[in-house]
Amino acid sequence: MKKILIVCGNGLGSSFIVEMNVKKIITELGKEATVSHTDLTSAKTENADIILGAKDIVEQIHIPGAKVFGLTNLLDNNRIKEILSEHL
Repeated sequence: MKKILIVCGNGLGSSFIVEMNVKKIITELGKEATVSHTDLTSAKTENADIILGAKDIVEQIHIPGAKVFGLTNLLDNNRIKEILSEHL
């Protein structure tokens, strides 16, 4: 099962909101994945298949094998759905 990690600066508000949206989109797509959220520092030591977050935040993450996607608008569910449709 793929692991999706949502990252923000502090790992609290915005990443939690995006996590909830990602879970909803995954259900709509009929796919399965493990989804969690975290802060930037912790994300650098995580294992994940897909990483989503604000563009300026995720540019600092380099995890071998992970596909990292920077979002210009964290609430752009259409863009998130495009990413997940293609990579899940």
